Amino acid sequence: MAQDLKCPKCGSEHVYPDGSLWVCPECAHEWSQQSEGSAGPSENPDASGEIRDANGNVLADGDNVTVIKDLKIKGTSSVVKSGTKVKNIRLVDATDGHDIACKIAGIGAMNLKSEFVRKA
Repeated sequence: MAQDLKCPKCGSEHVYPDGSLWVCPECAHEWSQQSEGSAGPSENPDASGEIRDANGNVLADGDNVTVIKDLKIKGTSSVVKSGTKVKNIRLVDATDGHDIACKIAGIGAMNLKSEFVRKA
């Protein structure tokens, strides 16, 4: 079955398993075998543009979220603490995985990955 598996994002045949996820080395797309087997490419959440939080809830522009893990800010000694509430997020289509643009009180404007937040 792994021989027939292709990346749903770019169609590459060079995919490999990493724990419970499949990874494409060409476009860095990750997906679970369950979602690929049960849903076609048109029903895949990544293909439809849905961005989900760590619990699987669909996020939308203007939502409030809570950070679920201490996040170091690259280039500084600052940390976004777990439990920090972020209001009025904006969803962006970023290639580096940072798909939430927001302002955090005391820190300023930054981008976050949706896997490190949950809907408030």
